[in-house]
Amino acid sequence: NHWRERTSGRTMRYLSLLAVAVTAITATAFTTPLTRTHRTLTVLQTTTVTTSPEANIEQAKKLLVRAAETKLENPDAVLSALESLEKNCKSKFKQDPSAFSRDIMDNISGEWRLVFTTGTKERQKKSGGRVNYFPLKAIQKFDATVEPKIIENGIYVGEFPLIRFAGDFDFDERRRKLEFDFDMIEILGLIKINLSRKDVAKIGASTGLGSANNEKLADTGRRAFFDWISADDQIATARGGGGGLALWKRVG
Repeated sequence: NHWRERTSGRTMRYLSLLAVAVTAITATAFTTPLTRTHRTLTVLQTTTVTTSPEANIEQAKKLLVRAAETKLENPDAVLSALESLEKNCKSKFKQDPSAFSRDIMDNISGEWRLVFTTGTKERQKKSGGRVNYFPLKAIQKFDATVEPKIIENGIYVGEFPLIRFAGDFDFDERRRKLEFDFDMIEILGLIKINLSRKDVAKIGASTGLGSANNEKLADTGRRAFFDWISADDQIATARGGGGGLALWKRVG
C-alpha cells in the first residue's frame, strides 16, 4: 500500500507538471489581443433583418465554415455567428426536438479539431473578455455507434499525442445535452493511467481541455456536459458547462 501511495503521488506530480507546461501554451489563446488585419469586421444581417431560423442558421454556418478552414475571420464576427447559430438552433429545436437531436447524433461520430473557443466565463473575466482562435492541435473524438458511447480529448503535436483523455458519454435528446466522464489519461502516447473523475477533471481544467466547473460537478457526483448546438459534415458547435462557446472542424 505504501508503494502504491508513493507511485500514485509521483504520477500526480508528473501529470501536474505536464499540465502546467500545456497551460502555459494554451493561455495564449485567451490573452492575445484581437487582430483585425485579415478581414474587416462584418455584422451578421440576422441582427437587423427578420428571417427564418433556417436562413439565419445557414448564414451563420457559412461564416463559421470559413473560420474553421482559414482562421482568418475576425474573432468578433465568429463570436457573433456562434451566438446567432445558438439562438436560431434553439428555435428550430423547439419545432421538432427529436428530429433535431437525432440529426446531431447522426453527425457527431468522428474526429473534430477545436478551432475557436471563448473559454469559460472564468477565463473570459481573466482575459478581459478577449476571444481568439485556439493555438494548439486539440482533437475531440466521439463514437455514438457503440455502447457505452466513447469520447476522447487530447492535445497533439502533429500526429503525436502529448496528453489524451478517454471516457464515455450519454446524450439527452430532450435537452441536446451531452454528458460525459473521463476515467483514463494517456501521456505521450505511452503511459495509460486510470484515475478518478475528480482527478481527471482537475488535470483537464489545468490543460485547457476542460473547465473548473467540471471539478465542481465531479465533487457533487454529476457529469461534465456540453449543450450541443449543431453538428454536420463540416463543423460542430456547442456551449460547455463552464459557459464557453466552441467551434470544431471535422478532420475525420
